[in-house]
Amino acid sequence: MDDAQHAANEEGKSSAGDKYETGRAMAQIERDKAAQQLNEATKLKGILDHLSLDAQHEKIGLGSLVITNKNKIFLCIGIGKVMLNENEFLVVAPGAPLGQALMGLKLNDKLVFNKEKITIVKIL
Repeated sequence: MDDAQHAANEEGKSSAGDKYETGRAMAQIERDKAAQQLNEATKLKGILDHLSLDAQHEKIGLGSLVITNKNKIFLCIGIGKVMLNENEFLVVAPGAPLGQALMGLKLNDKLVFNKEKITIVKIL
């Protein structure tokens, strides 16, 4: 981000007299993108920092590991499929469609998601 800001500050009008300072504008766009990515990463880190993996869950919520008849799902931040010791886990955010469908459900509850019948087998 600092490099993009430095480039934006250093870029002046071209010898062709480009009144819109295209180079400077492009550097500013890159800086803004980097700032947005940093902001998103900081938000995700905040979620991870406040996650308690020792908590017992009667209802599915943030930090729940959900075992269903179809797959294993960890509600945390959305990073997709993760392999761990030859086990596949779906790591989804509570705001994602699957996360929203699971939130608040209890052991043995059933739901239909993407035309699949899913049963909650275990909540850790």
